[in-house]
Amino acid sequence: MNITKEQIDDLNAVVKVAISKEDYQDKVEKILKDYRKQANIPGFRKGQVPMGLIKKQYGKAVLVDEVNKLLQDNLNKYLTEEKLDVLGNPLPKQQDDFDWDKDNLDFEFELGLAPSFDVNLKTKKAVTQYKIVADKKMIEEQVERIQKQYGKLISKTEVGNKDEITGFFANEEEEIDHKTTIEVDKIKSKKAVDALVGKKVGDTVTLNTKGLFKEDYLLPSALGIAKDKADGLKIDVIFTIEEINEREPAVLEQELFDKLFGEGNVSSEKELKDKIKEDSEKQFEQQSDQKLLNDITEKLIDETKFELPSEFLKKWIQISGENPLTEDEAKEEFEKSEKGLRYQLIEGKIIQENELQVQFDELKEFAKGFIKSQMAQYGHIDPKEEELENVAARVMSNQDEVKRLSEQLMSQKLLDLYKEKANLKVKEVSYDDFIKEAYS
Repeated sequence: MNITKEQIDDLNAVVKVAISKEDYQDKVEKILKDYRKQANIPGFRKGQVPMGLIKKQYGKAVLVDEVNKLLQDNLNKYLTEEKLDVLGNPLPKQQDDFDWDKDNLDFEFELGLAPSFDVNLKTKKAVTQYKIVADKKMIEEQVERIQKQYGKLISKTEVGNKDEITGFFANEEEEIDHKTTIEVDKIKSKKAVDALVGKKVGDTVTLNTKGLFKEDYLLPSALGIAKDKADGLKIDVIFTIEEINEREPAVLEQELFDKLFGEGNVSSEKELKDKIKEDSEKQFEQQSDQKLLNDITEKLIDETKFELPSEFLKKWIQISGENPLTEDEAKEEFEKSEKGLRYQLIEGKIIQENELQVQFDELKEFAKGFIKSQMAQYGHIDPKEEELENVAARVMSNQDEVKRLSEQLMSQKLLDLYKEKANLKVKEVSYDDFIKEAYS
């Protein structure tokens, strides 16, 4: 067997594979002999079928199968040994006059080659790195929410402006019949508030769903319907009052602090606010980091210029899927995926040049950190090391989980690298300003 490469240009090449009869004959003969031993053809005893008949019936199929195996194994080996960085997979060139009856078989494959380029993390224009701070207003609102959440319910006879009302929403036509609890101060519609205030247990009120709540997410849960059904819903619903309560705010004292943060970790209102600020800003950091990662990605794609073997990739997309595409469909699919492919190449270059790797031990520690944060969300603040080890071992035995965590850890390594080497400008903002500025 002989394999040679013809370079068409920097991004395209053709690999030629010449296979002689000696490369495949022994293997084909052995398989046909095995077929003969097992063949069960009327008129012949088992194992006594003439070899000529076996070759006539199975010879071509066995030959094609064995030659294709040879091609695949040796072509992959050649690409690896020659260190050819290919995009997609080699595409066999159409040969209209190909003859499987010849002793010597010649094949040609088109290759799309990865471009050569440099990545400069010091982009021309600085990328904004947002530092989100929890301002006084946000901290006070969080304290109020805590006091409300852990406060005491006091039964009332009439609805007031800050009460909680438990009752049933109903609309026969839309099949709505749902028990829920609503808070008057979360209702946006002044008409609805006026209709509710002063009402008693057993009273019914007709409310319109359009603009009923200050936050859109409250409507589907209140009515017991899907979000997509609630979007733009404008109907009248009957609300029947079953229970009216006023929530007396919890006192900011040690018992509440211990319940929230563990015994002795917080011992005053000031420490509570400091803890809220610290925890909030830690959560905000995840959002600002994701924003930074997205913005640097966009900037690197924009400023790192290189050509792709576009025609090859369109052809590869056209024939490589489960269902072949038309030329126009393949072109459209390429245009959709081009940006992602460009960053995949850029990211691969950055990882290689900066020798970023994910080691098993650090992946395990990363998994334990992820598990610990998940446990904290469910109130399990300080799990034992043995418990973390056991859960991490189960997670690490799942290949899909390992892949997902590896990708997350590599993203974190890239983010750390960008923070160290990229052209960044830090901007301190409140959370509300971050949302307005970053996602407007």
